[in-house]
Amino acid sequence: MADKTELFDIYDDSFQKIGTKPRNEVHRDGDWHFAFHCWVIYRDAAGKDWLILQKRGPNQDTYPNFLDISAAGHYMAGETVADGVRELHEELGLTDVQFSDLIPVGRRIGVAAGDGFIDRQVADVFLYICDQPLEQYRYQQDEIAGLVAFEVERGLEMFANGNIGAIEVPAVGFATPTITITAADFIPTIDDYFYKVLILTKHCLNGERHLRI
Repeated sequence: MADKTELFDIYDDSFQKIGTKPRNEVHRDGDWHFAFHCWVIYRDAAGKDWLILQKRGPNQDTYPNFLDISAAGHYMAGETVADGVRELHEELGLTDVQFSDLIPVGRRIGVAAGDGFIDRQVADVFLYICDQPLEQYRYQQDEIAGLVAFEVERGLEMFANGNIGAIEVPAVGFATPTITITAADFIPTIDDYFYKVLILTKHCLNGERHLRI
């Protein structure tokens, strides 16, 4: 579980830095802050495209047990965008990844509120191509309940049609080799974030660059 005493840089509505604050106060007061998002993607030998998701641990302070970005985290006070690559090292055990290996796809503004928190963040969003088998990941078990390989075509079908029907996907870190998930298992967004990432995944794996979220 994240340390609530961590310090974040905070920003005004023009995204000018105005100071630093402990994590729990940032989320209590709804201060603007910056974050790092990285989506791990790959194309298998059969030509199918996949997106790796994490299932948030049950003790997370926001959205416990929901499916989320492959690796993500807040920048600590004073950190730069390049420091965000540590999330891949720490959360997924991908210790050889360098910041230069990531494919930038722009920034996303996200706003969410829940029981006792207001999250207003600007995320630097990246894709990372990695076809490592799920069982070889060494994910951060105190924060992540498991990893899911999610077939892009099935995801596009589900989100595009508003379909919340069950689909089966390969998984690791759960009691069975497959799990059944629906759109309701994903962190709710108002900007179709997951759908947009699925589209970007296909473009990226087709060799396109200069992509934007």
